Amino acid sequence: MDRFVWTNGLLEMNETLVIQQRGVRLYDGDDKAKLDVGVVLLSTHRLLWRDQKNHECCICIPLSQVIFFEEQAAGIGKSAKIVIYLHPVPENKEPGPYQQSKYSFIKLSFKEHGQIEFYRRLTEEMTQKRWENTPVSQPIPTGVGPKAARTRAVGIVGIERKLEEKRKETDKNISEAFEDLSKLMEKAKEMVEVSKSIANKIKDKQGDITEDETIRFKSYLLSMGIANPVTRETHGSGTQYHIQLARQLGDILQAPLEERGGMMALTEVYCLVNRARGMELLSPEDLVNACKMFESLKLPLRLRVFDSGVMVVQLQSHSEEEMIASALDNKWHEMNHLQSVYQIRNFHP
Repeated sequence: MDRFVWTNGLLEMNETLVIQQRGVRLYDGDDKAKLDVGVVLLSTHRLLWRDQKNHECCICIPLSQVIFFEEQAAGIGKSAKIVIYLHPVPENKEPGPYQQSKYSFIKLSFKEHGQIEFYRRLTEEMTQKRWENTPVSQPIPTGVGPKAARTRAVGIVGIERKLEEKRKETDKNISEAFEDLSKLMEKAKEMVEVSKSIANKIKDKQGDITEDETIRFKSYLLSMGIANPVTRETHGSGTQYHIQLARQLGDILQAPLEERGGMMALTEVYCLVNRARGMELLSPEDLVNACKMFESLKLPLRLRVFDSGVMVVQLQSHSEEEMIASALDNKWHEMNHLQSVYQIRNFHP
């Protein structure tokens, strides 16, 4: 934590905000920092943290100070974390919340999820090193003298050793995964053949399969699962999560709604979606909030609440306005047709 300096939180010249996440607590090594929960911001040049209640309390650290970082999985009563290892404190460091620290690493604890996306974006920035494209006014020294050199060497050797151990463990896990995948692929061949056969029957409609069986088969396919369900871990919390969830609901509910006459009770939608999501279950509150965004996102679905309080999801084409407009249009065409028939019958050459 002694690498952080005070800042006003404003982006500098040629600096761009990459991602931000609320509900993040800082750790000085393994100890909780004296700061409260706040918002962590990642830019092309710096890692910033701002107190959620006191916005004047804002600190930052240059990305050039970062040596290595890794994920720390969540546990029982513990949030997921990102551990960031740092260079030694530079001699010309500006004032910050900590004068000194016994740790050479910090932790970001994500209380409201979003750590997966943040880790991905941090990896991209550390790989691209976009801060090197802009001149640095005050270069950050990594220490001077023999003692500093020894400390730095030991730290780097330790990190390299840890990276090598992690690589070996990853190789082992990948090998085991491929063995399981080979077995799964053998089993999947039969399922593929069956699905092709049924799909051909549906396409040909040669009388071997009824309309009810077609609908049931498609429902089975949907219940097998959503490939990449939207979760709070991948998209954080709040509006952005509900927006992505609404878009995914728009994709998976289109076909079932068309097969059910354009309307489904929200309870039926809840059961259908959660069967498809598998272990990533969706709460009723999140489902309602996502459905409320259908109209603002211009999706072809709408959430309708009846006077009795019953909520349904329906296709936009089945809304009252659309149905009335369609009925009037059909009536107009019908009257024109009748008028034409009448004129033909009463036409005398």
